Amino acid sequence: MAEVPLVNNQPRYGVIRWIGQLAELKNKLVAGLELEEEQSGCSDGTFKGKRYFECPPGRGFFVLLKYCRKDSRFELDSPMDTPGRSAKNFGSMDCPSIEGIIPPPPSLPEQSTGMMRGIQGHHNSCYLDSTLYSMFAFTTVFDTLLHRERQSSDLEDYDKVQKVLKEEIVNPLRRNGFVRADRVLRLRRLLDKLGSTSGLTDEEKDPEEFLNTLLHQVLKSESLLQLKSHGRCEESNYYQIITEKDEGIKLATVQTLIEQSFMAADLKLAEVPSCLILQMPRFGNKYKMYDIIFPNTTLDITDILDNVPRPCVLCGEQASTFECKECYEEKIFSIGITSFCRDCCKKVHSHPRRTSHKLTPIIVPREYSQYARRDGPLERYTMELFAVVCIQTSHYVAFVKCGQGPDAPWCFFDSMADRKGESNGYNIPAVRACPEASRWLLAKPDEIIGANRRGELPGNMKRLFGDAYMCMYQNFDTAMYK
Repeated sequence: MAEVPLVNNQPRYGVIRWIGQLAELKNKLVAGLELEEEQSGCSDGTFKGKRYFECPPGRGFFVLLKYCRKDSRFELDSPMDTPGRSAKNFGSMDCPSIEGIIPPPPSLPEQSTGMMRGIQGHHNSCYLDSTLYSMFAFTTVFDTLLHRERQSSDLEDYDKVQKVLKEEIVNPLRRNGFVRADRVLRLRRLLDKLGSTSGLTDEEKDPEEFLNTLLHQVLKSESLLQLKSHGRCEESNYYQIITEKDEGIKLATVQTLIEQSFMAADLKLAEVPSCLILQMPRFGNKYKMYDIIFPNTTLDITDILDNVPRPCVLCGEQASTFECKECYEEKIFSIGITSFCRDCCKKVHSHPRRTSHKLTPIIVPREYSQYARRDGPLERYTMELFAVVCIQTSHYVAFVKCGQGPDAPWCFFDSMADRKGESNGYNIPAVRACPEASRWLLAKPDEIIGANRRGELPGNMKRLFGDAYMCMYQNFDTAMYK
């Protein structure tokens, strides 16, 4: 980020995109900046008809390099920096660092709603703001990142990153309901310096790029997912749902999509994860497979867990001993992933059309080999939805569950809901209660389809169902264990 002082004491802020010489100014270095805001008299990166860099129209600005200096709004380590000076550049809200362990609020406090609440965005930070708010505002599933002690294999700046994340972002967010943009920029600078993804301080990015840098490259946390395929196990922190579009589906659900994706890729979860982050089948804001995707509030992962006892989908009396991918793909039974006990499997595959099906054995503990329904139901493993990050026209926002349990309220967060001033102004974040989410996330598919067809689906619910980019699920038992 660079700042160019002007004669009217109203500096221009932007990112240097090009440095070189112009024919009109021989022997002098010139900088080409992409300004934060559109300005009259500026170009799209061209100068006198010749292109030097790419940027939106009205934001290309050329100036002698000697007049460029570091953006003074973020020189927080300089002797000139004071809390008042930072607050002035981003509004009048104070944002002190807070030490110690601050738990998330059990619900949505009134003082945490309204304008200038949540995490304040600045210069393409919405991807990071929405993800951070989802991860820490009302859940502890990621709190191991805040408390794990530095190990010999960690980066030299591990403690610094952890301190900034905990004391300047998470703790203030949980206690005061607000984090100023300069606090987040400290984290962005560290990640940009320590990770392999460049441009984290100023360029448009996606949530998975931030997660990969923070979790895998910088904090080197234990991977959230253990994905098993053909006897091999791979680690990851999120899962991209990849599946072919099913034209017969009237309303796509996350439950159906993840089952389709895992079956198509011959994948299983090796263990119940504490957190399951799912990327929807879409590519940024340019392409989405389904117009509406329903994020199930409870995700049943029993059938995608490796070698977990589950009842036969036909009789329900015995434990399944085989799974058939071809029965699932042929949709012979409209009952989800097809797993059968020994007797039902023999009956189903005695049909001439199914004798060639390849069966996958389900290996379960010996005590379940004689299981019968009268012995009691087999355990189902589920995860609870706690956040949905959405994208619309390159801007990320988040719907977040405020607490635990089916009756917990939801809120909507936008780190750039409004703006004060222009090039030397600041963004105004907002958090508001979203009772519509509590109501429509419990609605039946036919009700959602009908309301959408009649144009009666509330606007923010169209955003939740139509623009979902990433759904986050948690399992409290595993999170407590880990």
